[in-house]
Amino acid sequence: MTGDVGSAAGAQRAGESEGARRAREALESSGIEHRILVATERANSLAEAARQRGIEPRDIVKSLVVRRGSGDYVFVLVPGDREISWPKLRGHLGVSRLSMPPADKAKEATGYERGTITPFGSTTAWPVIADATVPGRTISMGAGAHGTSVTLAADDLVQALGAEVVDVTDPAPTPD
Repeated sequence: MTGDVGSAAGAQRAGESEGARRAREALESSGIEHRILVATERANSLAEAARQRGIEPRDIVKSLVVRRGSGDYVFVLVPGDREISWPKLRGHLGVSRLSMPPADKAKEATGYERGTITPFGSTTAWPVIADATVPGRTISMGAGAHGTSVTLAADDLVQALGAEVVDVTDPAPTPD
């Protein structure tokens, strides 16, 4: 179940976390048409989160923060049914080594704890790479707090964030 928060500008909403407020304000400032939803029940899987939002798992886009070097990060936007292809991402960035930072470093780099990370409202505007399968559809992604998501046109997201659109993922293995 989700509650529709809408997209109207306004003061911090009752019970809204600092992260959710930053993400909402960044989305509002971007001018992107969007809808913020707050889940009333915790999703325990991608499939469950998609069911709650009334969408397919592939339409949930994960915002992953990837470490390129000391104090240097990039956001990678990955559809729910795909995973980062490390060789493709390394090749695109022209580096021989990338890593997922520990949770404390990811929070330090973005201002968001793992599971809530979004480029919108990040404390640092790291470069954004959207996988080539992201554009051309409506997507849902995290919005700064557990259980809070935003639905928006992927093409608007790419434009607002100045994201590079590159093939950096492979299909995720299907569970047996």
